[in-house]
Amino acid sequence: MSSISAKLKGFQSMDSHKKSSTKSESADKKKQKLKAIFLLVAFLALIVILMLPTPEGLSVAGHRTLAVLAFAVILWVTEAVSYPVSAALITVLLTLLLGFGPSLEDPTQIMGTKTALTMSLSGFSNSAAILVAAALFLAAAMQATKLDKRIALTILSKVGSQTKSILIGAILVGVVLAFFVPSTTARVGAIVPIILGMVAAFGLEKNSRLAALLMITSAQIGSIWNIGVKTAAAQNMVAIGFIEEAFGKSVTWGQWFLYAAPWSIAMSVLLYFVMLKVIPPEMDSIPNGNEMVRKQLDELGKMTKPQIRLTIISVTLLFLWATEGTLHDIDTTTSTLLAVAIMLTPKIGVFSWKEAESNIPWGTIILFAAGISLGTVLLKTQAANWMSSAMFSSIGISTLSVLGIIAAVAAFNFLIHLGFASATSLASAFIPVVISLTQGLEGYSVATLIGIVLIQQFVVSFGFLLPVNAPQNMVAYGTGAFTTKDFLKSGVPLTIIGYLLILLFAATYWKWVGLL
Repeated sequence: MSSISAKLKGFQSMDSHKKSSTKSESADKKKQKLKAIFLLVAFLALIVILMLPTPEGLSVAGHRTLAVLAFAVILWVTEAVSYPVSAALITVLLTLLLGFGPSLEDPTQIMGTKTALTMSLSGFSNSAAILVAAALFLAAAMQATKLDKRIALTILSKVGSQTKSILIGAILVGVVLAFFVPSTTARVGAIVPIILGMVAAFGLEKNSRLAALLMITSAQIGSIWNIGVKTAAAQNMVAIGFIEEAFGKSVTWGQWFLYAAPWSIAMSVLLYFVMLKVIPPEMDSIPNGNEMVRKQLDELGKMTKPQIRLTIISVTLLFLWATEGTLHDIDTTTSTLLAVAIMLTPKIGVFSWKEAESNIPWGTIILFAAGISLGTVLLKTQAANWMSSAMFSSIGISTLSVLGIIAAVAAFNFLIHLGFASATSLASAFIPVVISLTQGLEGYSVATLIGIVLIQQFVVSFGFLLPVNAPQNMVAYGTGAFTTKDFLKSGVPLTIIGYLLILLFAATYWKWVGLL
């Protein structure tokens, strides 16, 4: 009888598994069908804009670039294709549409695909794109050697077993890793398994309030310090690339830190209070919590030779970044490339090319370079200038004070961010428009114009509202520790506080240090 019962249970289990598999396949088919529709919509938008008369004051090349931009935005917002595929499509479309159109210098002549291809690939030779690629090697080295995990566990082992202390520890981990791991996704990816292990060891469910509190905090602190540290996120390099292209000037690592770090420090403190208010944990302390973290740290053993070498390389690199323009003239890109060369060198390095190759998100590099290319073409064809006038002239933005301009453009920045899952994509589409806006302003120094652009880049990193607004949010969301509603509970107050803090700093601190 028991064997019959067991067989029945086995059949029921198989049937349940088949039903679950069928549902999953059905959902995948529906998703793929939806993506195909979005891709078709993107091409239709491209064709419709191309068929419209070229607006007055806009070149044919600019008109065609705007059509490609609309195509790109639809792909990025809907994720109809992967980001690397979208980069390939954008590059090809720019090359063909511009190549068979009038030249920018002489509209009576055809530009030619060779010249157009050079423009379409300009982002791939940009120093900012090279810096992103080099920084991703550093992030991969952290993951390969598990140094990022060791740093996180070391910090958590020092904070004690009070839940408030653990929350502070999670915030500190996010802050410290921002200096050494130039990838937000990698930083959050390092802390997520540690938090899950802690929660499980405490005997709590993974969707407990403590788990939600720590997971959301880890994602939000990532976004906050994307702003505080120049090398913490790829989208910052987008802005730097465009600023160098438009103004012929750059922003050093130290200058960026001087401008943005105080804002991030203030937001980190406020994050602590906001999180405790919106998602209070079930308990005030965790029995044996500190011992559990120390146990995980002990399992890592003593620091390995690669970890020691990587620590030396990372600290030296941080020193070179921070002292650029004061103690030496080695730019951020060159110093990072030097670090990568050392990391890959046998005997003195930390990992092999084969190990690095498998841990580098090459698609991010391709998207980044293609995004810079698109933004550069928007600037060169004056399409960004035309868009800037169309977006902001109606509200008379040129008559506003600097603070008024920052407030109005930042509010618009928040609005369009809701549709983007990638801050790199948003920066590629929006920062050229902001640059064109500033170039139309009169009576301001170049430093102030750069300051306005830089502040809008800070706002680009505001991924506080929804899980889909940033990749690091999705890493944390994928654990099932919290719902979208939970994330929104913290996201709304953090966005409002962050916006008000931007305006406060624009009215005070950023004027004092010469950013505005």
